[in-house]
Amino acid sequence: MARVKASPSSLLLRGATLSYLGVMVALPLVALTYESALPGPKAFIEKLTDPFAWHALKLTFLTAFSMVAINAITGTATAWVLVRYEFPGKGIMNALVDLPFAVPTVVTGLMLVALYGPSSTLGAILGRNGLAVIYQTPGIVLALLFVSYPFVVRSVMPVLQEMDRAEEEAAMTLGATPWTIFRRITFPTLWPAILTGTAMAFSRALGEFGSVVMVAGNRPLETKTGPMYVFGEIESGNRHGAMVVSAVLLAVSLAILVGLNLLQRRPEKRS
Repeated sequence: MARVKASPSSLLLRGATLSYLGVMVALPLVALTYESALPGPKAFIEKLTDPFAWHALKLTFLTAFSMVAINAITGTATAWVLVRYEFPGKGIMNALVDLPFAVPTVVTGLMLVALYGPSSTLGAILGRNGLAVIYQTPGIVLALLFVSYPFVVRSVMPVLQEMDRAEEEAAMTLGATPWTIFRRITFPTLWPAILTGTAMAFSRALGEFGSVVMVAGNRPLETKTGPMYVFGEIESGNRHGAMVVSAVLLAVSLAILVGLNLLQRRPEKRS
């Protein structure tokens, strides 16, 4: 197939877009990577294996994985209800799903403190029963669940809306149970969307700061996450330590997004 020669205007638009992407995204990534690696591999490993930095990274990944496990189930269930059922207030519920995108993350933290904090009625009851949420690890997971809730829902909903229900109805007439229908017919269609939503939520959780700083308590070796560690080290003058932890979080997020892109391109190549 002969290539169509690009017009000057299309070349200009393409160049302007790539230049903007480079200035806004690529250059900061390169700068951070360069600054973190400049002192050498030994200094990088020393900063990474610092007990405070290492614990902050472990806590970040632990809470992010916990959030993903919960969000995959609750997000898929929410999308299922919004697509498959009609009920009063459905429009309001659909709008509320996107609320975490609009609410400032600091406000999210304040809402959670107001509801689950030690001075609230619910927080006091939970605390007396050994189930304290705020200023503990569960509070971090709760904050991450709130800010990342829409990702799975909005990834799964379009797939559910476009699904042909003929196979599900045929299986039902043959006596298959709802669970069997979901496991054998529906889930294989939904899992790429679920994977996309959870991966995006995980990447979002790795960098969450505003809501977490309100609910975590910022206690080193207990409730201090990676982004909080970075902020604290910048304030204390340990710029390289902050850069190293930032580079690790950035590398993991980038790897997830690149992997998702490759997975999404496979069906296109097969077709």
